[in-house]
Amino acid sequence: MTQTNTRTESDSIGPIEVPADAYWGAQTERSIENFPFGARERMPIEIVHALALVKRAAARVNRAHGLSAEKADAIEAAAAE
Repeated sequence: MTQTNTRTESDSIGPIEVPADAYWGAQTERSIENFPFGARERMPIEIVHALALVKRAAARVNRAHGLSAEKADAIEAAAAE
């Protein structure tokens, strides 16, 4: 059995291959392909960390308001990485 480095995600346009370890789906993958940016134009890592903190906090609040523990845990785990 061979392992693949991608997974298939779908949106309103159809299926697309996304890196297996990516935290995004079909629409973001299409954006990456259609609007390529150079390495020097990436988001500053401090902004990425700040957004992860916001996502983590939102997961905790939304868990208290009905978000399933499974989804909240997954969001928090991704934000911690």
